[in-house]
Amino acid sequence: MELRRSFSSGDLSYLANLCHDCRGCYYACQYAPPHEFALNLPQTLAKVRNETYAEYVWPRSLAKVFERNGTFVTLLTSLGIALVLLLTAGFRSVALLHPPLGKPGAFYAVIPEFAMIGVAFATLGFSTLGLGMSVRNFWRDTGGGSVIQARSLMKAIVDVLTLRNLGGGGHGCNNTDEALSQNRRYAHHAMFYGFLLCFASTCSAAFYEHVLGLLAPYPFLSVPVLLGTAGGLGMLAGTAGLIWVKVKSDPAPVAKAMLGNDYALLAQLLLSAGTGLLLLILRDTRLMGVLLALHLGAVLSFFLALPYSKFVHGIYRTAALVRNAAERPSDVRLRS
Repeated sequence: MELRRSFSSGDLSYLANLCHDCRGCYYACQYAPPHEFALNLPQTLAKVRNETYAEYVWPRSLAKVFERNGTFVTLLTSLGIALVLLLTAGFRSVALLHPPLGKPGAFYAVIPEFAMIGVAFATLGFSTLGLGMSVRNFWRDTGGGSVIQARSLMKAIVDVLTLRNLGGGGHGCNNTDEALSQNRRYAHHAMFYGFLLCFASTCSAAFYEHVLGLLAPYPFLSVPVLLGTAGGLGMLAGTAGLIWVKVKSDPAPVAKAMLGNDYALLAQLLLSAGTGLLLLILRDTRLMGVLLALHLGAVLSFFLALPYSKFVHGIYRTAALVRNAAERPSDVRLRS
């Protein structure tokens, strides 16, 4: 903010998404409640962030889903699970309750390969397009420019991978009250890297099948299963930790209307990871068919909701960090 004398609406969107909600400003500001000015910057910036999600979403006709995002994501998750269960029963009604146990290709005996892979590619493709168009709209409106320097990109990637801005210079953030803590940062790390490990598990499973010619389910000590297990446990620990931080946090600087968005995304991640781990544990039992359908339904709804859930905050924040990294050299020169 020291670099500017005036702010456009695009600048406000940029600053709101650059904010990591550490809430330090709330406890440091002498004009915060109970002062008569009642300045509540974390709450205001959270509301602006939610407005940017609706403003830049693609297609624009879906902007209203951010007004009641928690309800939208919950309904989509329920419909996604119901749809996969119904389609599974339609394709292989007997295999759903009595699947072949422990044999290579057992998953495809429940849900045909063309259906599983076709739906996954279509869903992920649509969501990737939606996210790409949304972040393009955000980047243009916030004045990001047409050229991204490699140096700025690398700085931003380091900030994202280390969550530097949740570190508070080593002391942490005001996660629950005036006391400083690293708990939110650690929980976010567990969830983020757990998600990446699950993605790596899916990629390695594709390599096993399409390059090595080996069909799932794979042995426990195989690369896909080890990565998926570590990732699932990380996601469970991370999402549970973030939920705990939200429950215990001081409600004063919180934008209460936005909590539904947060809890809906965390519930989706928790459901995806939990059903995946249950499927791993019980894959050699008669419950495998139902658990496979439940897990794929949860994953389907999660990917469908990507551009229209709180997940977009990670994409916009990364773009804001890239722009911020490009501005840092100017900041250093001004201070010197």
